[in-house]
Amino acid sequence: MLSISSEMALPQLIPSSPSSSSFTHYKPTLNPNALLSSSLNPNSIFKSSLLLRRRRKSNGLRCSSSSYPERNYTNSPKSDDVVELPLFPLPLVLFPGAILPLQIFEFRYRMMMHTLLQTDLRFGVIYSDAVSGTADVGCVGEVVKHERLVDDRFFLICKGQERFRIGNIVRTKPYLVAEVTWLEDRPSPDGEEDLDSLANEVESYMKDVIRLSNRLGGKPEKEVQDLRRNLFPTPFSFFVGSTFEGAPREQQALLELEDTATRLKREKETLRNTLNYLSAASAVKDVFPST
Repeated sequence: MLSISSEMALPQLIPSSPSSSSFTHYKPTLNPNALLSSSLNPNSIFKSSLLLRRRRKSNGLRCSSSSYPERNYTNSPKSDDVVELPLFPLPLVLFPGAILPLQIFEFRYRMMMHTLLQTDLRFGVIYSDAVSGTADVGCVGEVVKHERLVDDRFFLICKGQERFRIGNIVRTKPYLVAEVTWLEDRPSPDGEEDLDSLANEVESYMKDVIRLSNRLGGKPEKEVQDLRRNLFPTPFSFFVGSTFEGAPREQQALLELEDTATRLKREKETLRNTLNYLSAASAVKDVFPST
């Protein structure tokens, strides 16, 4: 299910049209929390039994710089650049600008972290599961905070950077390394789109979903804060995708799209379907308050 996280119930989310990627759709849920935090909620992550655990509270995290441009992509690498990148397959999708807490305890990835901490602190996060296999489009994660424990485990806070597409596999041991090219959004094939207006529409649907979610959850309806926070349409579209937690295949499909307008339209359709569902559920609750 897709999620928009916060202090509210998790409504049923109705997906948009079928994915153009190799990933199949399934019915997601929407969790409103990530929308209401001042930044993406670092606690809203998927756990892997081998690679991930929720980050514990710690005061010993060390900071590293991050070059991610908050408002626009003026420093993005060129799409025809080919670089070698260590890869970390995970049962989740990382988006540009999103925050990802990780605990590293598997030996090969501890080796990878030792190398990264001496170089540029960047690795590739790629979605992988038993059904779909490993995706060929992922997102760079940059280590912005880290703590090395006495048993050689690592606590990390990573931030999503550029998207990439895997070309050639360089090696698989001790960990996966591949040649990748950078992925950028192209102009819409339909011509000029009013992306700012489209992004505002998506934000409006998100606010309505949050409002109805609160109502159905028996919580007070309050004004939803600014969700765009001055983000340009492209980074905002990534933010929206990152809130669709619980539906990694849908998120992967959004990540793979190379057109901001198409991504926003797909998110808008998904949110509109969800809003229709919530409106119907709210009407039923009004007629049958005890149900």
